[in-house]
Amino acid sequence: MIARMLAAVLTGAARLVTGVRGNWVGCLPDTKPRIYIANHTSHGDFVLIWSVLPAAVRNLTRPVAGADYWLTGRLRRFIGEQVVRAVLIDRTARPRDADPIGQLASILRQGSSLIFFPEGTRNTTEQPLLPLKTGLHHLAKACPDIDLVPVWIDNLNRVMPKGEVIPIPLLCTVTFGTPFRLEPGEDRPTFMARSRAALLAQAPARENER
Repeated sequence: MIARMLAAVLTGAARLVTGVRGNWVGCLPDTKPRIYIANHTSHGDFVLIWSVLPAAVRNLTRPVAGADYWLTGRLRRFIGEQVVRAVLIDRTARPRDADPIGQLASILRQGSSLIFFPEGTRNTTEQPLLPLKTGLHHLAKACPDIDLVPVWIDNLNRVMPKGEVIPIPLLCTVTFGTPFRLEPGEDRPTFMARSRAALLAQAPARENER
């Protein structure tokens, strides 16, 4: 009960501070399992996506996040594991105890959706998008019947600039594009290029002009 209340407070605060609005330009909200692939500029990215999802969809949607960040400290662990129910992935190079792609695929098959950041880390550069990690292809290959929805978060890096602890009120948008899937026989380079193009297609024109 406490975790649910905190989740409501978290999303409510995000809407209040950012005035975030969701733009469903390529699809409509749906409770069926999806992989929302999004650009990544802040630790608050998934909260913005969460906050514009209808409650029924939000309750079935889990962010994929780095265990190295969310498991440091009791409060952060509680928020990551209990409040936002993040799927925590070990991003270190050492051998893992579990296969992360298998873990994510299992969650999708159980009926949940995922918020996935294919850049693999926050983008603090002037480029609109970092190179996408191949884990996206592995996940799409493991779940070829699951839609991938490109999502672009705009202005959050200006609300929470790096190093700042007090958010700056500023309008944010979360744009949802047209779902796509890995095509039969499609090779990894082609799929990765198509995924990148699908993400950038949702970005404001000024982002692509950089």
